[in-house]
Amino acid sequence: MLKKDDFFKDYFINSTQFKKNLKKTKVAFKSFLKKLKNNQIPLLDSYQKNFEFDFSKSTVNKFSKYKNIIIIGMGGSILGTKSIYSFLKKKIKKEVFFFDNLDLNLIEKYKNIKKLKNSCFIIVSKSGNTLETITNLNAIFSKKNMKNKLIIITEIKDSRLMDFANKYNAEVIEYKEFIGGRYSVLSEPGMFPAALMGLNLNKFRNLQTLIKNKNFISTLIQNVASIYTLNLKKINNSVILNYNSNLNDLGYWYQQLTAESLGKDGKGINPALSFGPKDHHSLLQLYLDGPKDKFFTFFNISKKNNKKMESIINIQCRATKNVFRMKKIPYRQFIFKTNDESELDSIFTFFVLETILLSYLMNVDPYNQPAIEEVKAETEKFLR
Repeated sequence: MLKKDDFFKDYFINSTQFKKNLKKTKVAFKSFLKKLKNNQIPLLDSYQKNFEFDFSKSTVNKFSKYKNIIIIGMGGSILGTKSIYSFLKKKIKKEVFFFDNLDLNLIEKYKNIKKLKNSCFIIVSKSGNTLETITNLNAIFSKKNMKNKLIIITEIKDSRLMDFANKYNAEVIEYKEFIGGRYSVLSEPGMFPAALMGLNLNKFRNLQTLIKNKNFISTLIQNVASIYTLNLKKINNSVILNYNSNLNDLGYWYQQLTAESLGKDGKGINPALSFGPKDHHSLLQLYLDGPKDKFFTFFNISKKNNKKMESIINIQCRATKNVFRMKKIPYRQFIFKTNDESELDSIFTFFVLETILLSYLMNVDPYNQPAIEEVKAETEKFLR
């Protein structure tokens, strides 16, 4: 999946600035390893095998009997789980329904879910007070439907969700305080639902193995140096050009990770999602002949069969990359098999490390989101 030649091939040949930034990235990576060794990046504990989940096998078994999983959450509390479900859907025999916005259409969709009695409910909010999550829970709550089938993943502290859990005797799983939402996919918010989906959790959390993999690290460092060089040139619009809908949610997860982690102090990368070949007929003209302020990430799936439609899509994807190369438009590509948990784990880890290393080079804090807190506070004023 990760090949050095798939990342900005030929774009930085003989670039003095890139070579300088490559050295900076190597220094940043050494600093990262030192902090990791000294336990100074606690959120990455969940990316390692020895991380202990706050749920047991018996809890997983208790709720695995349900054929439907209904998940309510917002942002990082749910995007990682959506990525897991869509990426590995062919391995999952259950139906999973996601409620991740305030949308009356979603409530109508809930009313039409078949076999509601054979469903369990997972409510995820780190703070336990997320307005949209609480609102959706209240909108669909039914003591009859949810009795003994309700799991709440939240911090263990006073909150609306904890009050709700205590009132209705819900199963409570701790959302670790030191793990921010957009980094939480390999901790309880992502891994408990994955366990209920029947996925192998032992194939996730391979950080220590990956940072010892020379190809993985070499590719990571070159990639970060490339993006940082582009960013210094004011080429800071990151467009994911996706050619398979099973990868859409992975793109949305990447979008939040990048935007929320790096968009600070007037700096940042603006991530956008685009869908091929549909957008060939709307946005491709801009990409090819508009402002040269964008770099691209191609997402596609590698399949051995050669169905006619898939063949046409792959040809269009390849043709687009060839034109990008001729026009010297910077791009990288990820080609997935989407059949194994460890593959998805490696891409989660790759993007997280990419983000952290870019934050070192850009001199921003990748773990906070102060501007968002301002909006939350202002919203609370209107609700009083």
